Amino acid sequence: MRTERANGGGQAARRDPKVIVGAAIIEDGRVLACARSAPPEVAGMWEFPGGKVEPGESETAALARECAEELGVRVEIGDRVGRSVRMAHGRSVLKVYVARLLHGDRPQALEHSGMRWLSAAELDSVTWLPADAPIVAALRPLLAEILPPPPTGPHPA
Repeated sequence: MRTERANGGGQAARRDPKVIVGAAIIEDGRVLACARSAPPEVAGMWEFPGGKVEPGESETAALARECAEELGVRVEIGDRVGRSVRMAHGRSVLKVYVARLLHGDRPQALEHSGMRWLSAAELDSVTWLPADAPIVAALRPLLAEILPPPPTGPHPA
């Protein structure tokens, strides 16, 4: 999607929307949801962790950087989930990717007020940011297909 803006000479200048990336980090059939701590109008609402793609940065590199900054984890980025979601009156677009934790890393809420691992049945137990809601809908069938691993321990003979 492109937007057009007239420059001083009356000619239209093309400007691509800013890309925001999010990570649907999935583990054991659950996805990580993070509660926003700011700004006040969205504090307490839930989102997929992520942030802005910086100039010259790929979407996947930005997402790996954001996960390290926000959660203190290393991730492997997979396929896109759902469609691109227009935000900020078309000035931004949200793209969410499936991600997997690497090296036994455990997320920490470094920039969020809370975190929860949600199964497909629990996705509606939190209030998602409006931009994340279409992604939640697209994620539901994917999570339903992923079964948690069998319990470990002694097996009956």
